[in-house]
Amino acid sequence: MASVKLEHIIEKMKLENLTPELDISKIKITQPDINRPALQVAGYFEHFEATRLQIIGFVEYTYMESLPRERQEEIYTKILSCDIPAFVFCRELKPNELFTKIAIEHNVPILMTKKATSAFMAEIIRWLNVKLAPCISVHGVLVDIFGEGVLITGESGIGKSEAALELIKRGHRLVTDDAVEIRKVSDDTLVGSAPDITKHFIELRGIGIVDVKMLFGVSSVRDTQTIDLVIRLEDWDKEKEYDRLGLEEEYTEYLGNKVACHNIPIRPGRNLAVICESAAINHRQKKMGYNAAQELYRRVQESLLRKRDEDDE
Repeated sequence: MASVKLEHIIEKMKLENLTPELDISKIKITQPDINRPALQVAGYFEHFEATRLQIIGFVEYTYMESLPRERQEEIYTKILSCDIPAFVFCRELKPNELFTKIAIEHNVPILMTKKATSAFMAEIIRWLNVKLAPCISVHGVLVDIFGEGVLITGESGIGKSEAALELIKRGHRLVTDDAVEIRKVSDDTLVGSAPDITKHFIELRGIGIVDVKMLFGVSSVRDTQTIDLVIRLEDWDKEKEYDRLGLEEEYTEYLGNKVACHNIPIRPGRNLAVICESAAINHRQKKMGYNAAQELYRRVQESLLRKRDEDDE
């Protein structure tokens, strides 16, 4: 099961740890959902999702502060005795001494953020959704071309990395070479990233490993990119028929999500970088409502109708 260390969340979200005496090195978050324990503070514990991050906003905080001390002790003990990964207080709100004392007794970390509750919730849920999304690793190269995430696949040695290098020289950005980690963020979105070990590196046969970030600058790389199009490179087969119009879109599937796919035959003299650029722009045009193949088909149909009308006359 995918998980994220609490220490990583604290670093990423710039949270302040109000209980530094507690050991948080082994605490992990395993689901992207969070919980605002308003009902639990009021005494209702049915269906309490204790394993989620618990977020305290202004409403919960003021209600907790309004409770008599005996009631506070009762509620805090009941809540904090659950297996809770951490409490996060928003808007720089700080828990009172009683809450802190009971939290330390039950080894529940207390964190604090300056952000408003809604803004923090939206940010942490979005980030956790990416980190904890279902993930697979595929062999290929992921490049950002004019804002479109293009995953280039094909057999080893067919020229994927060389095409990526030419694209980088033409001003596009490398996400990852050789291994692409694909995460299913939603039913419509796949996000690709590089393994930490190979991030920003590219392998060129005959030369070796090249650090793209050092050679071409920080503008030539990016950490993550949605996967909008797949280009599958294959050796030219004169016996095989290739799509020359593109009237029907082909798709491939990753983690249950369909992605538009083009099979590109490779022959000496074909400029792969230009082909990839053209495919990315064409895909973007289709998303904006213009399909060149359908436009050609429409013109042909109109020409045939005109010719038929002329013959009838």
